[in-house]
Amino acid sequence: MSAESWQSVPLAPPDRSYLQVDRRLQADDFAKKINLGVGAYRDDSDKPWVLPVVKKAEQKLLSTPNIDHEYLPITGLPEFTGAAAKLILGSDSLAIAEGRVTSVQTISGTGANHLGALFVARFYTWGGNKQVFLSDPTWVNHFAIFKNVGVEPLTYPYYNPATIGLDFDGLIASLTSAPPRSIYLLHACAHNPTGVDPTKEQWGKIADVMLEKGHYAFFDCAYQGFASGDLDGDAWAVREFVRRGVSLLVCQSFAKNAGLYGERVGALHVVSPDKETADRVKSQLSVLQRSEISNPPTYGARIVSMILNDRGMFEEWKRDVVTMSGRIIEMRKQLFQLLTVELKTPGNWDHIVNQIGMFSFTGVTPDQSKALTEKAHVYLTVNGRISMAGLNTHNIRYFAESLDRAVRGTL
Repeated sequence: MSAESWQSVPLAPPDRSYLQVDRRLQADDFAKKINLGVGAYRDDSDKPWVLPVVKKAEQKLLSTPNIDHEYLPITGLPEFTGAAAKLILGSDSLAIAEGRVTSVQTISGTGANHLGALFVARFYTWGGNKQVFLSDPTWVNHFAIFKNVGVEPLTYPYYNPATIGLDFDGLIASLTSAPPRSIYLLHACAHNPTGVDPTKEQWGKIADVMLEKGHYAFFDCAYQGFASGDLDGDAWAVREFVRRGVSLLVCQSFAKNAGLYGERVGALHVVSPDKETADRVKSQLSVLQRSEISNPPTYGARIVSMILNDRGMFEEWKRDVVTMSGRIIEMRKQLFQLLTVELKTPGNWDHIVNQIGMFSFTGVTPDQSKALTEKAHVYLTVNGRISMAGLNTHNIRYFAESLDRAVRGTL
C-alpha cells in the first residue's frame, strides 16, 4: 500500500472573478487598455494611493521606541476592536454602553465573514437545514465561505436587470416567504457588485419584516465612508437595525476605506440582547479564532487603531475618505454626461449616477461586455460590472466612446 500522493486531486475550475480578467490584461500590450475589473482604489493617474494619514500613522508607529512584536490577544488589539465597534455602531451606541457587543479582530472582511459564518454554523438554533440567504447577485466569495462551513447558500431577489435597480418587491417577498428565523446576508452600503442600495425608507420596511419573521441579519460592511464619503451615513442601516432590535452581526473591513488592502484589517461584531450573552459569545468566538489563526496580526490593527483613536488623525482620515469617494462620484457624473449629452448613447443611463460605491452594473449584455474586452481592450466582468475606480480623466472618454459603440453594435 502506497502513501498519499495527491494525484487524484482534481484541477480547480478557472477563477471567474476579476482575477481572471486581470491575468488577461497583463498580457495585453495595447496602449489604451483599461482595467475596470480591479477591486481596489486608483488615483487619477491609475496608481495605488497610500492615504496620507496612513503614512503619518506608519511614521509615528515606527518611531515608537517601545514597539514590540508580541502576540496580540486571541480576539485582537482591544484599542482597535473597541474603536472599530464605535465606528460602525456609533460612538453613542447603547448596545456598546450596555456591554452587549462582542468584537473580534479578523483577517479583513473576508475573515470576518468566515468567522461569522463558522459561528452561526456551530451555534445558531436552526429550525431545519443550515441555510443562509444571499442577494442575487452578491460578492462571489460569500458562496464559498458559507459552503466551507456547511451552510447552504440560497439566493434572494435583489437586482432587477430591467430597471438596473433594486428588486425591492422581490426582496420583501423573499423575506416574507422564507422560513421563520432565517439568516439574511445584507450589504450595509455600496452593494457589491451592483452598487444598488435600498433607500432609508426601504431599509425600514426590510427591518419590519425581519422583526416580524424573527430573521437574523448578517451584515457585510466593506465600504463604510468609501461609498458616500460620510462614515455615519454609510453606517445608517446597521445602526437603525440595532436601534430597532433586529438580531444581527456585522462584518467590517478597512481594506477600502483605509487603503490597507494587503494588511488584512477587519473585525466581527456580534450584538447580543444582554452582557451575559455577549460574554458567552466572546468565549466561543475566542475558541474558534484560536483554532483558525491563533492570534491576529498587529501591524494593520495598530495603524487603524492610531487613526481611530487620535482626534486629529481621525479628522484627516475622514478627509482622505472624501477624496477617494469624491473622485469616484465625479467619474460617475462625467461618464453620465458623456453618454447622455455628448454621445447620446441609446438607453437610460441614470443608474450610473444613482448607484453608489466602487462598482457599477452598467446594464450591458454579456456579448457587449465581450466586445468591449476583445475589440476595445476594456477589461470588465462578463456581467457588465465595472470598477469606477478604474476610470480617470485620462481614459473616461475612450471608455465612454467604446461603450457607446458596443451598445450601438458598431464596435
